[in-house]
Amino acid sequence: MRTRLLALALTTGMALAAAAPSAATPSRIAVHFDLAKGQQPENIALAPDGTAYVTFAAARQVAAISPKGSIRILATLPAPADGGADVPALGFALTTGIVRADDGTLHFLYASGDPETTGLYRLKPGQKPRRIAALPADGLPNGLAYDGPAKTFYLTDSALGTISAVPLKGGVAKVWSSAPELAPAGFLGANGIKVRDGAIWATNLDKGTLLRFRPGRPVEVRATGLAGIDDIAFTRDDQVVATLNAPNQVVTIDAAGRAKPLPATGLQNPTSVALRGRTLYVLSAAYLTGTDPNLMLIEAPRPAGRG
Repeated sequence: MRTRLLALALTTGMALAAAAPSAATPSRIAVHFDLAKGQQPENIALAPDGTAYVTFAAARQVAAISPKGSIRILATLPAPADGGADVPALGFALTTGIVRADDGTLHFLYASGDPETTGLYRLKPGQKPRRIAALPADGLPNGLAYDGPAKTFYLTDSALGTISAVPLKGGVAKVWSSAPELAPAGFLGANGIKVRDGAIWATNLDKGTLLRFRPGRPVEVRATGLAGIDDIAFTRDDQVVATLNAPNQVVTIDAAGRAKPLPATGLQNPTSVALRGRTLYVLSAAYLTGTDPNLMLIEAPRPAGRG
């Protein structure tokens, strides 16, 4: 994976890396993770009390990070016999997208290359995780979002280039979109996903694009040139914030699709971003740098014209 990301950074990331940053935005590393234990954080979901629930990809784990920075492992998924060698593009088993319900129930994805374990899981407080939907073993389920009004989960598959839907109660995963805009172009395609105002937003890592899907309308490419784009979040004023993995940046994206990097020292291949109040929680997995995976807190940018 490090070789693939390095190639991506060299071929498509340099222009963005040289872009001028926006005005100074305070940031600090809140938690340092243990690379030797496979604590490479892939995705994040926040609770009202400031607890961050994360997936540690290489460790196949789900963990809770307290506001004070303590780490509690909630679940470890079983390793496949071959270690996940059949997982497309990556060759190792990993936990990926995660969302949290209001009652504290967690849902997350596991890509193992094994048809018996690859899928969408439910983890209730104090219980063991249970698979509620099987997913294709030849795929790489990655991003996960929940649409409350529709009581439906939406998930991206980075290898198959699809978005699938799973009902809240679990059951059969049905392909919701296989638009060509989601397809990979050599490594990983559809990646991050969010539901916003009745639309589904997704990213394509290989193509460096931000996409919007609205019912009955063609796919909209809302931004391009976002090398290594992974996850996204929305601020209260509808700015898009995105993590760019290989270029090692967090950027804001305006309505015209223009990206501006946020100054942040210590990013190590950022994978995921979430917003609580005025604070962005940014995970760095150090997939490429191999140094200091961490959780960084960044003050969210303020709307233009406001102090």
